[in-house]
Amino acid sequence: MFTGTFWVLAVWFLVNVIWMWFALDNQNLQKTFAWINVVAVIIGFGVYFTGTSVAGISTWFNVLNYVNIVLACAQFYYGYRNLHHTSVQH
Repeated sequence: MFTGTFWVLAVWFLVNVIWMWFALDNQNLQKTFAWINVVAVIIGFGVYFTGTSVAGISTWFNVLNYVNIVLACAQFYYGYRNLHHTSVQH
């Protein structure tokens, strides 16, 4: 379970980063990916701390979990930012 979850999360991370990069202005997509990443992080940490770890990927699994947190924060920023800029003229 530990190894399988790691690889599913790793593939999801790669797909997520690629789609995020090419759709930075698509707020709905960013919001969706951010919330999916929240679920992925919860599952990732759950498996990391409760599963039987595999020494070869244990460190990388933990790194992947924290990088997914950073990615989710960026996606929340891009998903919920205000794109309508108004300029005040005096």
